[in-house]
Amino acid sequence: MDAVVIYKSKYGSTKEYANWIAKELDCPVFEVKEISKDDLVNYDTIIYGGGLYAEIINGVSLITKNFDKLKNKKVAVFSTGITPLDCRDYYDKMVIEKNFKPEMRDSIKVFNFMGKMILDELSLPHKTAIKALKKLMSGKENPTEMEKLLVELCDKDGNFTDKSAIKDLIEYVRG
Repeated sequence: MDAVVIYKSKYGSTKEYANWIAKELDCPVFEVKEISKDDLVNYDTIIYGGGLYAEIINGVSLITKNFDKLKNKKVAVFSTGITPLDCRDYYDKMVIEKNFKPEMRDSIKVFNFMGKMILDELSLPHKTAIKALKKLMSGKENPTEMEKLLVELCDKDGNFTDKSAIKDLIEYVRG
């Protein structure tokens, strides 16, 4: 198997997962800026990881914009975020719909892992966005369960990464 792991990480949890996966598969790992789209054709298996921001996987355009070159390869994409795993069904559907065109969805296997959110480490734009989101969602008269969850997530603080979470992705790539 000729695999590669590529990632884009803002706060470190995606990088951590990318390194765990690369070590487990004994393959190279690159930050997205270290690899070109032309390099992708040299691998049979492409694993891409990015943090999740408003349901968009950070940097996933490397995969989506080059899908024609990758459609005959095994492609796995993982995201990292702080949405609890027991609430992911609805959210995951939104993530897949927002990031991948219908013709891509059968060819790209998507995995989601818990990341981290250390409030003191967030950039000013992210702190501001979280504050605005919390204010907006808290002001709703009859919030949905997802809106209530979003308010709760605005106050999450901690590292929720879990190395054992990569197991299914590893099995998919090896299988």
